[in-house]
Amino acid sequence: MIRFRRLIWLQLIAAAGLMLSMPQGFAQQPDPGDEPGLIADDGYELPPEYKRQMVYYRSTEAPGTIIIQTSERFLYIVQGNGRALRYAIGVGREGFQWQGLLKISRKAEWPDWTPPPEMIQRQPYLPRFMAGGPGNPLGARALYLGATVYRIHGTNRPDTIGTAVSSGCFRLVNADVTDLYDRVPVGTKVVVRQRPEL
Repeated sequence: MIRFRRLIWLQLIAAAGLMLSMPQGFAQQPDPGDEPGLIADDGYELPPEYKRQMVYYRSTEAPGTIIIQTSERFLYIVQGNGRALRYAIGVGREGFQWQGLLKISRKAEWPDWTPPPEMIQRQPYLPRFMAGGPGNPLGARALYLGATVYRIHGTNRPDTIGTAVSSGCFRLVNADVTDLYDRVPVGTKVVVRQRPEL
C-alpha cells in the first residue's frame, strides 16, 4: 500500500513538472470553434452583411451548385438567372485553406464528432469522440465533402462566422446550416475556391 501511494505521488509530481515545462497557453483552451461542451448563444445576432440573403451572382455553374468563396467568407447556392442564396461562413485558418471540386457524400442531423488523428495530434486535449447535441462543435447539421475529413457544418461558436479559425471545415450558424441542409441533397456539387472567379 505504501509503495502504491509512493508511485501515485511520483506520478503526480511528474505530471506537475510536465505542465510547468509546457509552453504558456498550450494546455489551456481549445481553438475557437473546437470547444466541446460549449452551448451556442442562440441570442447572438449576426452582423447585417452576414445574414442569409439572395444576391446577384454571376456563375457558369448549374443551379443547385454550392460555391464556397474562402477569401470572401461566403457560401453560395446558385439559383440561376444571375442570382444565388448567400450564407456567411467561417473558414480554415492560415495553412488550412484549400480548394477543389467535391460532392456532398453524406448528411447528418446533430452529428457525432470524431476528430481525425491529425487534429488530435495538434490539439491533444480534444475528446476522441463526442455524441451529437447542442454542445458539439459540429452544431445542428453536417454535410460531408466527398471522402475527405472536411465538412460544411454548424457551430457552437456563432461569433466565429466571418473569421478564419477552423482546421479546414466550413461552419455556419445553426439556423443557416439547417436551412442549407434542407435545400441540398446528397450528390450536390461543391466548388471550393480561394479566390473569386474572374
